[in-house]
Amino acid sequence: MMAAAVAPQKRAGSAASPRADHLYPVDIKGEKPEVLEEDAHSYYTKILEEPSSAVEFLSIPGRGKVKLESPLMHFLPLYKESSKHKLLVLIDPQDKNTVLAIYLHSSWWLIEDVVKTADHSREGLKQVQTFEERIVLFVLNVIIFGMLERSLTHDVLFVPHSEKEFAKIFWRSGGAAAFYTVKVKGSLCDGYSSQCYMLPVLDTMFVRKKFRRGGVVCQRFLETHPEEQSRLWEVEAPGDWSQRVSIWLKIQMEQKLQKKSDVSCYMKRLQNDEPGQSDEGRMSQKVARSPNKALPYEAEEFKDDPEEVFNPEPYSEEYAEKHQAHKQQWKGSKKRASQGEPSEDRISKQFRATS
Repeated sequence: MMAAAVAPQKRAGSAASPRADHLYPVDIKGEKPEVLEEDAHSYYTKILEEPSSAVEFLSIPGRGKVKLESPLMHFLPLYKESSKHKLLVLIDPQDKNTVLAIYLHSSWWLIEDVVKTADHSREGLKQVQTFEERIVLFVLNVIIFGMLERSLTHDVLFVPHSEKEFAKIFWRSGGAAAFYTVKVKGSLCDGYSSQCYMLPVLDTMFVRKKFRRGGVVCQRFLETHPEEQSRLWEVEAPGDWSQRVSIWLKIQMEQKLQKKSDVSCYMKRLQNDEPGQSDEGRMSQKVARSPNKALPYEAEEFKDDPEEVFNPEPYSEEYAEKHQAHKQQWKGSKKRASQGEPSEDRISKQFRATS
């Protein structure tokens, strides 16, 4: 039996509009978390008890069919401290560290559909309040960041958030683009000491790759709101003054270091080019020379028209007569040269131009 990738569920009694009459998991309300989890356990038990002939397949765009069998299904805890709520997920058979889908509301939902919404009012920063929004936060944090989009060299890995964690999701164009969580002032730093945060702390933050460099991240915020530049700090718990570093200062220092690195690379390229200069370099040297001095090869370039060879002598009638005589003489020498006779005038004119 084939189980296709689940289409968004229709809203009862609504018009036939793709964005208005379909719901994604975050839009479906009314079912208690315990009911959703019980439904997932019932489905999993059924998979374990059914004979192999009745196994289903899930269609994955760009991947084909994935067999819905118990070895590929796991329950993941939704919250950090508690295991009372778990999600049934389908693991990629080719990569055991990748989740392909989540079982919600009696259906398998692809990861990209779990973080979508059909609610037009869900746009911009919205505080996480409902259980369904907690699932979106979990997917962004544990699955998309932790498994799909985290760099292999990235040494940061967020654990699942607490059930009461203060968090906001940034929604854009019908999808969850980013999230951040905040430790409020006075909350415990950890479960092992009595230390409390001395100021509100932005604890975790993640922006999906396709939404980066689009005005969502910290630098753009501080550039847009300069009044906040002195108020945002990078801190270590509990956030005492000695543990704070200005984020705006760090951004400025990184930019200066980048500019310094760019200049250093540019100077290095210039040094590497010096032994054998490029044509562009030679042309710039030629342009920089004094126009009162022309090299032999430059006079040679203008041999077809002697009037274009630069002459610094001031204009006078005597000069005009002399110039006309030279011109007539040049034409005669050019005619003799075309007949195979040597031209003395060409040599004398070149010498005059370079002396």
